[in-house]
Amino acid sequence: MNRLSLRRGPVRLVFSRDLWAGAWFLIGAQFVGLVLGSIALTAMLTGAAFAITLAGIPLAIAAVATIRWCANRERARLRRFCGDVGSGYRQFAGSGMLARARAEYRDPAIWRDIAYLVGMYLPLGLLDVLVLTLWGGSILGIALPAWYWAPWQDIHGVRYHGYQLGYFPNGPHGHPGYGLYVDTLPKALLAAAAFLILFVAFSYVLMATARMHVNVARNLLGAPVDPLREAREVLGRPGPLSTSANAAHPDYTGEFSPNER
Repeated sequence: MNRLSLRRGPVRLVFSRDLWAGAWFLIGAQFVGLVLGSIALTAMLTGAAFAITLAGIPLAIAAVATIRWCANRERARLRRFCGDVGSGYRQFAGSGMLARARAEYRDPAIWRDIAYLVGMYLPLGLLDVLVLTLWGGSILGIALPAWYWAPWQDIHGVRYHGYQLGYFPNGPHGHPGYGLYVDTLPKALLAAAAFLILFVAFSYVLMATARMHVNVARNLLGAPVDPLREAREVLGRPGPLSTSANAAHPDYTGEFSPNER
């Protein structure tokens, strides 16, 4: 289940809660992800640095507990979009700190936590920042008629007011000049209409990015899913073949006996 659906019209998408929830998720990922990733990386490096000493055993166990705590915080953020994803941690049934440390570090779920918290922060973070910058810039562009007059520049002693959408080194009427120099209300309204179209387009991009981010987090932090689970459920359900077999052989239990011919 993923609530970040792209199957909406432009108007429904812009006014949907999921769009703003997805934007908030990406914004939070920059700050929460940085904190959790730093804590997880510090714990991992500390445990590895003292691994060769006797004191490193309890530190290694503490490092795993810290990484699990960080991963659980991120799972809590995912719960709004895809429910409880689980964790898939193995249960330790032995005794002794050394055996526990070995079992903890042989658990694939811990390494998946590290892969997401540490390994995926930078690529996902850069993508999130790029999308949020373009999306947020389009929102500012829609409001351009309210503030286009505020920016100004001084060229050869002449003060020009307006916002540059392009390159105008010699002012709005100088040469060379490329783009649109917004210095009047009609130009601002025209630019705002263009930014509105960009905002709708980038809203779909933002939703797709948030959806991808959630899916990556769910696949790495969530419990592994049996790919044959649905097939096993179908095979385990009673069907017409099992009904007819039971009617023809009411004493048949389905168990195989090696003495049967």
